[in-house]
Amino acid sequence: MKLFSATQYSRSGGPGGQNVNKVNTKVLLTLKIDDLTCLNEEEKKLVRQKLKSRINIRDELFLQVQGSRSQLKNRNDAVQLLYSLIRQSLVRPRKRKKTKPSRSSVEKRLKEKKKAGEKKKLRNSRSWGD
Repeated sequence: MKLFSATQYSRSGGPGGQNVNKVNTKVLLTLKIDDLTCLNEEEKKLVRQKLKSRINIRDELFLQVQGSRSQLKNRNDAVQLLYSLIRQSLVRPRKRKKTKPSRSSVEKRLKEKKKAGEKKKLRNSRSWGD
């Protein structure tokens, strides 16, 4: 079973010395969303929605990893990143439960505000006409 549509390797930028100039360590992984047979259509729609910045015109999810000097490590990192991105995109946010502050907390807040206002009034209680 072929998991990825394409895996390409190219020369990476960044640290690595002469190794960077000689070895193709950067990994570009592409995967067609429709090839994800483990997901149903609703889940594929979620993936498309949440990862739209990583999906190209041909409906392929693409990742580029070049953090390591090793091609194998970059490939493994890309696969792990792919799995975690798909997993995170399938998590649905919890619906917010509307809550109302209790009467005592509202009264406490208003009491504190009134107290702060009184404190400020006392600071300005000078007689200016004297």
